[in-house]
Amino acid sequence: MTYLQAIILGLAQGLSEFLPISSSGHLALLQYFFDVSAENVLPFAVLLHLGTLVSVFIIYWKDIVELVKELGAVIKDVFTGKGLRVNANPTRRLGFMIIVATIPTAIIGLVFNDAFAALYLSLIAIGIGLLITGTILCIAERMGRSNKSVKEMKFRHALFVGIMQGIAICPGISRSGSTLFGGLISGLNKEFAVKFAFLISIPSILGSVIVEAPDAFKEGLDMALIGPVAVGVIVSALSGIFAIKAMIKLVSQKRLIGFSFYTWALGIAVLVYATMFV
Repeated sequence: MTYLQAIILGLAQGLSEFLPISSSGHLALLQYFFDVSAENVLPFAVLLHLGTLVSVFIIYWKDIVELVKELGAVIKDVFTGKGLRVNANPTRRLGFMIIVATIPTAIIGLVFNDAFAALYLSLIAIGIGLLITGTILCIAERMGRSNKSVKEMKFRHALFVGIMQGIAICPGISRSGSTLFGGLISGLNKEFAVKFAFLISIPSILGSVIVEAPDAFKEGLDMALIGPVAVGVIVSALSGIFAIKAMIKLVSQKRLIGFSFYTWALGIAVLVYATMFV
């Protein structure tokens, strides 16, 4: 893997993880056309995910600190006999909503992991996933008229968003697009829907890293790749910060339709290529 390939892969991961265009689909396509072996790209992909995780922590640092503090308060309340007190304050309620949303994502990922992994090798599956992404973004563009905040959010809404995030494990289906769709369908206001989508990405990304890391690093990391890998991870983190800020602005301005056209066009191109040349 060259430095240029690492930069391109890092840029693709950082931008497409948070912009609704599917990081899994783009990385799979780049891996295919760069002719990079799975053995070489898997450790790199795991580290790229850590780079994008850094992006979320930087943008939502204050929220994350408040959530961690509230977790400590919950533990204290439990041990002093006060119970969970889910509705004690908005931060605590948000924390429980994140936990509830993570449960279906984890179940889907663990149960269907092998099936999803096989789809990464299919250009047809990736192309269909991109078409699905474009469609849900088109629907999401028309949503967002409701104004539910974390106070009005129900556990069923968190479950639905978590299911949508789990479905996005399929290559070509955008995680950010799916979770945003789930939030807007549930009636969350646009600003909170975006924040919730990115905050629930933390346990999702961290979980995927934990699951994939043993296989990715069982033979260690080729020392010759350390330089390109480090550069790629830095690029993924920086581009991730840009993508999150851009996504917050674009959703508030109802400008998702452009991503629909992009994913539709890319999906059709992938399907045509797979049908005619593979």
